[in-house]
Parts: sequence; C-alpha cells; structure tokens
Amino acid sequence: MHEALEKYGAGAGGTRNISGHNKHAVELEATLAKLHATESALVFSSCYVANDATLATLGSKLPDCVILSDSLNHASMIQGIRHSGTKKIVFKHNDVADLEAKLASLPLHVPKIIAFESVYSMCGSIGPIEKICDLAEKYGALTFLDEVHAVGMYGPTGAGVAEHLDWEAHANGKPRGTIMDRIDIFTGTLAKAYGCVGGYIAGSAKFVDMIRSLAPGFIFTSTLPPATMAGARASIEYQMAYDGDRRLQQLHTRAVKEELNARDIPVIPNPSHIIPILVGNAALAKQASDLLLRDYRIYVQAINYPTVPVGQERLRVTPTPGHTKELREKLVTALDEIWTRLDIKRTSQWAAEGGFIGVGEEGNVQEPLWTDKLLGVEQATKEIKAAGVPENGITEALLAREAHNTNRVMDVSA
Repeated sequence: MHEALEKYGAGAGGTRNISGHNKHAVELEATLAKLHATESALVFSSCYVANDATLATLGSKLPDCVILSDSLNHASMIQGIRHSGTKKIVFKHNDVADLEAKLASLPLHVPKIIAFESVYSMCGSIGPIEKICDLAEKYGALTFLDEVHAVGMYGPTGAGVAEHLDWEAHANGKPRGTIMDRIDIFTGTLAKAYGCVGGYIAGSAKFVDMIRSLAPGFIFTSTLPPATMAGARASIEYQMAYDGDRRLQQLHTRAVKEELNARDIPVIPNPSHIIPILVGNAALAKQASDLLLRDYRIYVQAINYPTVPVGQERLRVTPTPGHTKELREKLVTALDEIWTRLDIKRTSQWAAEGGFIGVGEEGNVQEPLWTDKLLGVEQATKEIKAAGVPENGITEALLAREAHNTNRVMDVSA
C-alpha cells in the first residue's frame, strides 16, 4: 500500500470508465476471480453498493424477473431489489420448503433469482447453500450469494462457506463440479477479514460485463484509490496462502462461547464465528453496551430494532485472531457483572420459560462449521486429553499451541 500510495497518489482520479481505470483494479479483480473460481470479478466502492447495484440491474433488465429473498437478507440486498422495480417474494429464513413452495408457484419460463447469504451477521446462522442450489437448478433460477461475513474466514483459501463445504476438494486446488460452480453471482467485501475497504461481485464474464456496462452504482462513481486496491490484493493473496488467522479466530470463538455458556450468559446457538448474546430488551441492550464502554473500556454494539425484531435485542461479539486469553476473560467477567447488575435474563431463565430463538432450548447444540478435523486439531485434542487436561481446558490448550505455531510461522517468514 505504501509503495502504491507513493507512486500513484491518494486518489484514482475518476470513474473506471474514464480516468480511474488502472492496473491495480485489473489485478485485484483477477485475484478475486481466482479466489471464487469464476471467470470474472468487478470491484465497487463497498459491498452495499455492489449488492444494491447488481440486484437492481439484474432485476430491471431481465424481463418479468422475480427475486426470491431470504427474510434476513442484508439491507443492501433489500434496497437493490427495491430499486430493481421487479417482483419480490420473501421466503422464511433458511426454510428450503418455503422457498420451494414459492418457486413452484412461478411459471418455469419466468426469470428467477434466489438472493441469500452464507453467514447471517446478526444471528450467525449459515445458509443452506447446497439445498438452495438444488432448488435453483430444479426451477431454473439464478443464485446470488452474499459471502460478506465469510470471505477470508471460511474455506481452505478463504473464499467463503461455498468453498468450505467442499473442503477436501478445494484444499487440493480449484476443481470443477463443486458447490462454488453452482453459484451464479458471489458478492463479498474487502472491509472485514481483508482489512481494507470496498466490495465486489464475481461470476461469469457475461454477467460481470452486464453489470459493468449497465449498473449506475459502478458507472457513475469514482473508483477505489490505487493504494487501497493494492493493499486488498495483497491481503487476499496472503489469506489464500495462509489459514492460521482463520484457525485462531475459530478457536477464540469457541473459547468465548464456552466461557459465556459456563456463566449462564445466553448465546444464540449457531455454527459460525459470530456470537450473538440475547438481551431481549432494547433499553437493557443499550445500557449493557454503554456500561461495557464506560466502566470496562470494551466496545460491544447493541443491536436493536429494526436490525432485529422487537424482543430479540442483543449484543454481538466477533472474536479476532488477535484476541488473547486476558482480553477474553476481561470481556466475559464484564458481561457477567453487567448481567447481574442490570438483572438481565440468563440462559437458565430463558430455559425455564421454554426457550427463545434457540436460547435455553433443550438439545439445540450446533456443531461449528469449522470442525476439529478442518481445524486440524483432532490429534492435538487427543494428546491434550491424554495429558490429563480437563474438558473445560482443552480449547485454551489448543489456542496456546496454535498461537505458538503462528508465532513460529511469522518468525520464519520474517
């Protein structure tokens, strides 16, 4: 980024179609296409713009198009569908039976797009990608998959959940005939796991060229700065080659969830890296967030309506590879004290009421998408158990090993 900034300056100088086109855009898009095993990719100023512009363009240019949208889709997708002016049908969250019923009600000749996400950011649920692809093929629909909360964090090269689901195949290259090949359009961000800014789409050359040629959100805005695109490309290439950060994040996530569960703090069950902590009251959620920042210097955002339904207010925590045991213990202790101080319902209290959105519901345990096998810790877990480490200390021991291995890799690369 420093080299690009010094050589090319702070701004791109214009839109992509006039003076803002440069080698950094071309190289970044080639890297993104490689990441998702697609023919082409297109970079936008953000993934909000990418989703909005792409869905609006597809929906408005495909005659009589119908877009089927998951009920928990991000606002950018909802806005894009609205801007398209085409017919929208909302299906229940991750409910493939409801989706099929709605697909079956439409004539086969009508163009259809199924818009959904891989990781849903407010609850941490995972979209049933393979089953949705099955339905798309059965009813002649296009698939539009938002991997914003998955790129860089799932899959052997960080391409997202679609790659993650065919781990063995993708660990040995980018083979054909996988779930990734059944997705018509991927969207993703450069601003989360990759630490930069911007968004993108990836798909067939014809689809991408259509959006490039017709989407106002691409045509009439300045392109990203060259230094940003150079940095994003370097970050993607690093994550494609090295999965240590992904493993560390997942182990930290496990550790935080385990500690919260041990203290009866209600985590909405899910198989992803997202930790939604149920509060169930808007005023209490804001109070808890404010107290965390004021008294403990910990920033955790309160999530209230309209982002989540009334009565499902929550705090959302996302561990990173850089978090430590000390930081984790500080967070969990702070939450425990605040839950007591504000008399917020704990898991056992939700359970006494029959459970709510997964919290306190008997048997609602979800295996992480990153299994022990994919994390490569099966043998290490056996060794740790054999050494007499108690069950509640296994994740911490695995983290210590992973951190040691990560530091060793960094020393060698330096």
